[in-house]
Amino acid sequence: MYDAIVIGARVSGAPTALLLARKGHRVLLLDRATFPSDTVSTHMITVEGSAQLRRWGLLHQIEASGCPAVTNIVLDLCFERYGHFTLEGFPYPDEDGFAAIYAPKRTVLDKILVDAAAAAGAEVREGFSVREVLTEGGRVVGVRGRGASGIPVTERARVVVGADGLRSIVAQTVSAPEYHVVPPKAFGYYTYWDDVQLKGLEFFTRPGSTVIAFPTHDEQAAVFIERPERDFADFRSDVHAAYLKTVDDIAPDLGARLEGGRLAHRFMGAGNRPNFFRKPYGPGWALVGDAGVHKDPITAQGITDAFRDAELLAQALDAGFRGRMPLETALATYEYRRNEALKPLYDFIVDHAAMEPFDPAFQDVLAAMRGNQDAINRFFGVIQNTVPWAEFFSPQNLSALMGLADAALPAEAELPGDAEVPAVSAEPELADAG
Repeated sequence: MYDAIVIGARVSGAPTALLLARKGHRVLLLDRATFPSDTVSTHMITVEGSAQLRRWGLLHQIEASGCPAVTNIVLDLCFERYGHFTLEGFPYPDEDGFAAIYAPKRTVLDKILVDAAAAAGAEVREGFSVREVLTEGGRVVGVRGRGASGIPVTERARVVVGADGLRSIVAQTVSAPEYHVVPPKAFGYYTYWDDVQLKGLEFFTRPGSTVIAFPTHDEQAAVFIERPERDFADFRSDVHAAYLKTVDDIAPDLGARLEGGRLAHRFMGAGNRPNFFRKPYGPGWALVGDAGVHKDPITAQGITDAFRDAELLAQALDAGFRGRMPLETALATYEYRRNEALKPLYDFIVDHAAMEPFDPAFQDVLAAMRGNQDAINRFFGVIQNTVPWAEFFSPQNLSALMGLADAALPAEAELPGDAEVPAVSAEPELADAG
């Protein structure tokens, strides 16, 4: 009998198992894959996510693997009213002087996380396919599946955690309720390039297209494109040509650099990606990572969100297992904190994933940052999760930024963070969550 069985051993499941095992709980971590292995991914670990790896004692392994640190961001914009301009800078360091982005290949990152979970005491079974989530009396009690031997295996636990992505078997079994649902808005493709020099994290956005480029392992440039979902069928008819045209159309300087480089990998990508929150807990079960919240990857926040939610879930389960608060209350706290952290970003993503022209008020804010390095660095801190959205997009800060003195922004202005944040009506009464 385990305290927790975690299904899915990548960027949400392995950290959940790692943190629970470090707290002394008996954990079984399962994945149908074996490691190292690849998966479609945005790669990017924001400053906040990188700081979490540092706290967990794993960042040195990412650095030792040859993954370069990124310490510069270039945001390339073009608006009819303002013309073409760029914002360049980086978030301010934290109190320990740390500020860096890493974008490791998943063949490296996931192996590091799985090995760390095993080193912490979690039992890891790779190549294990979960065929059924077991329930008794309306409560999840375990799993049934097959390992490499093909022999059916049944395991039981106090809680089964679904860290198994968009089509989570746990979520399907319990019919986890969905909310804040938004249909698919964009698709994306990426590949790696040799001999392409980058200026750090380069982000180009125009109506109908987004291009993101950054350095990764093997001294390669990872270059991503995003286009509206309505273009998916045409794009897939010739991925190579459509990909290069997208880059050339909105980032011609980068396109020239790619032309001078060498394609180093096949194209990878996906479409039909819905946006939703799921209720992340119930009797005997919990969800983490993409199984609990799925959103368009246009801002490359998925890995960081998975790390944060793994930490929140491990704290909640530990509090419940040790009796510091009822398990249901602890998991309600987890849902509240997850939603509070993620909802402003989620609203921004679903508003912009279709890549329609930015709202004029948001264009004004971005244009007002030109020549204001402090504002640029703090704005990039918002995108990199080190500055709260509500702080940067407060009326007081925006009025000062735009030289409006004590005047308020127009009532009709639609800016990131305007929407109500948590879906849970109030944070449950808290106790020490460890």
